[in-house]
Amino acid sequence: MPAITASMVAELRAKTDAPMMECKKALTEADGDAARAEEILRVKLGSKAGKAASRVTAEGVIAAAVNGTTGAVVEVNCETDFVTKNDSFLAFSKAVADLIAAQAPADVAALSALALSQDGFGPTVEDVRKGLVGKIGENMSIRRFKRYAGGGKLASYLHGTRIGVIVEFDGDDVAAKDVAMHVAAMKPKALSTADVPAELIEVERRVAAEKAAESGKPAEIVAKMVDGSVQKFLKEVSLLNQTFVKNDKQTVEQMLKAAATTVKGFTLYVVGEGIEKKVDDFAAEVAAQVAAAKGQ
Repeated sequence: MPAITASMVAELRAKTDAPMMECKKALTEADGDAARAEEILRVKLGSKAGKAASRVTAEGVIAAAVNGTTGAVVEVNCETDFVTKNDSFLAFSKAVADLIAAQAPADVAALSALALSQDGFGPTVEDVRKGLVGKIGENMSIRRFKRYAGGGKLASYLHGTRIGVIVEFDGDDVAAKDVAMHVAAMKPKALSTADVPAELIEVERRVAAEKAAESGKPAEIVAKMVDGSVQKFLKEVSLLNQTFVKNDKQTVEQMLKAAATTVKGFTLYVVGEGIEKKVDDFAAEVAAQVAAAKGQ
């Protein structure tokens, strides 16, 4: 079994808010698999283990550009929060969003080859990026982007520079903007229950099954408990079924119907989502230094 390091325990604790010893036990039981350990904690501790799941560790900004029915949202990463306030970094991020919307690059590599000049650097996006790395003194990268040009209307919302949303819709502009703000606040995983990724459902079903099995109830009751938990989960993570943040008496779907508006899709980017910042294992480092000194 792999060694369970202090940094592994710290990372799991930061993500789940579970006690240190519970994190270590879960990692040990999971043979060091962090994702499995998180599942184990959810089974043991319930919702307490998931309340910090939306926390992110990587730094950067989300930028968006919308021009009529064409638009884009992009995540540009850097090393520290300090750089996210740098004017040159912010200008680069916005310029990249504008380029994506206007020129439809296929991927980050194609985007990096597009023409761009800034702060005396160029003639491509990649040349500007490299120039700013040297100027600012921090690495930076374009992580991901989503472009829309399908003919539907677009609404965008940026919550500061760390959360960005684009909603594709037909209908009322105000209702669509409200939906974009709702998405930023409630972070749905999919538009409808039918669109929730199968892997997310499988994880939820597995957690629900383990929790239900501990009840000691008959198998048929356990099966109903699991199905009930999964259905509850699907409603909680699908946009149309969520309770609208501006009116807790109606769902998003009901609000949209009243406004004669249809949402075709959305993109939500949260800075650093899914990225784990490197955490130095200082205890192990000190131990190694002491061992090395003794060996001299």
